[in-house]
Amino acid sequence: MNLNDACLGLSHYFSPKIIGEVNDHYIKVAKIKGQEVPWHNHENEDELFYIIDGQLLMEMENQLEFTMEKGDLFVVKKGINHRVSSKAECLIMLIEPKTTEHTGKVKSAISKSIEEQIY
Repeated sequence: MNLNDACLGLSHYFSPKIIGEVNDHYIKVAKIKGQEVPWHNHENEDELFYIIDGQLLMEMENQLEFTMEKGDLFVVKKGINHRVSSKAECLIMLIEPKTTEHTGKVKSAISKSIEEQIY
């Protein structure tokens, strides 16, 4: 599978799509643009972010914010309140346990169920 090709089918921002599975984890791709992701956390799950293309601003509560570039990988540890945004279109890959809710317990206009994330 080519990650860039997997992203071609993404039609909406902030709407992850499941492209594969590894044991009890989903592999997802998403397009990010703007600042619509609410502050949230995942109580019991770590979340891996990999930047396929573009730049992603990673913010974690009570910690320094930083910009991730193409090729960067970062793991947000469980329980850490975080949000992401991007000024221009950014393509990301996420690897997270199948139990991970899109925006944690926080529900917003962009929150997607697992069913909505199936590619």
